[in-house]
Amino acid sequence: MLVNVLKTNKVEVKGVRFDADARTALAFVTLKADGEREFMFYRNPSADMVMRPEELDVELIKHAKVFHFGSISLIAEPTKSTHMAAMKIAKDAGILLSYDPNLRLPLWSSPVAAREGIMSIWNQADIIKVSDEEVNFLTNGGDETLDDVVLELWHPRLKLLVVTDGPEGCRYYTPDFHGKVESFKVHPVDTTGAGDAFMAGLLSKLVDNDFGLLHHEGKLRDALRFANACGAITTTERGAIPALPDTETVLRLMSKESM
Repeated sequence: MLVNVLKTNKVEVKGVRFDADARTALAFVTLKADGEREFMFYRNPSADMVMRPEELDVELIKHAKVFHFGSISLIAEPTKSTHMAAMKIAKDAGILLSYDPNLRLPLWSSPVAAREGIMSIWNQADIIKVSDEEVNFLTNGGDETLDDVVLELWHPRLKLLVVTDGPEGCRYYTPDFHGKVESFKVHPVDTTGAGDAFMAGLLSKLVDNDFGLLHHEGKLRDALRFANACGAITTTERGAIPALPDTETVLRLMSKESM
């Protein structure tokens, strides 16, 4: 069913693998009054936890422009080894590595294990996106509003570090400049998928511009404004995938705000 959902949304599915024994993981999402959410997961184990390195589609990875990953696949074997193998294939092929830790504490054995697991591959990423809450967590309670605290997460190979601040927009840091881009005013219903929509918008713009905007602040700000719009629109409907906007919808919101 999920593969058909991906096909309907024109997503390439040749890299998907099926397992005859394990079931697909379930995530139960509880919404708060402001649209923020809490998660509970069912994995015992789930199919995503048992994927092996030999099941990777190496050529598919090698022909990508961006390899985007999270941290959940680092929690257990054999998926951790599969994750590391895929990262190495991408890195060796000169592909940009993009990392969204996507902290889900209930899946880890402890907060310490989560922090260590997330940071174990930190220095390999070219682009990292973290939420303000994740900055606080990863810096052991540091004030996520302060640039100095955010920059504790910087590493020498990093090309771009982005902090998403929910309805306040995002902050960006590169080796040459940093700043803030305001978001769009919407009425949030469900924030599930907003961070993923943000990254999809940002990465699509990076690819469209052959990554040149990483060195051009004005163009990067435009891309981040587009990404903010993607994230904002996603909060206005229930669910993650059904709420994802197309380009026309995003541009319509952006033009409306600029009038």
